[in-house]
Amino acid sequence: MSPDDAPRAIIPPDAATSALVRFAARIAAGSEEAMREGSADCVAAGVPVAWVEELILQSYLFCGFPRTLNAMREWRRVSGIEAPPPGVPSGDGDLARWRADGEGTCGVVYGRFYEKLRHNIVALHPALDEWMIVEGYGKILSRPALPLPVRELCIVAACVASEQERQLHSHLHGALNAGVPAADLRGALAALDGAVPADALVKAQLLLARVLGKS
Repeated sequence: MSPDDAPRAIIPPDAATSALVRFAARIAAGSEEAMREGSADCVAAGVPVAWVEELILQSYLFCGFPRTLNAMREWRRVSGIEAPPPGVPSGDGDLARWRADGEGTCGVVYGRFYEKLRHNIVALHPALDEWMIVEGYGKILSRPALPLPVRELCIVAACVASEQERQLHSHLHGALNAGVPAADLRGALAALDGAVPADALVKAQLLLARVLGKS
């Protein structure tokens, strides 16, 4: 089955998808003004509030806490939506669940390269492997409020904006593995026009063409 024949990903309408991925790029590499514009675009496009907030929350994995805090601040200001009430604090009792969820989600994203990935990350440092699975793929990317295909589109956008080509290559594959049709992936990249440097977008589109050529 070719990528274009893959099951349709659960993604919002085109305008909302474009607004969300552009916001992801702005969080990764834009100014606070750009984040403000991205927030306004998401409101105007009717992106579900939970999806916007999950995008911002996951951004700390790819952009760091400073950018994530700035993005959430601009989102609160623009949307006028207050933060949800505090829930039950997460603790050590969640570690086993996060690890199991993380292994499952990472396995979907990396597919047949999953075991090789784990081996390579352990070789860099075992702590990085543990944090990647438990914190990254378990605690954050397995949260149910944002479907994994949409998360992967946003990760792709962040990687394009920050010009992280190695991670972009992995997550282009990851988006396809998560069920994003090739046409939607091309559309997500096209939506980044004007939101990322032109040369970075061209490189990403060429990389996607190579990835699809090998699929």
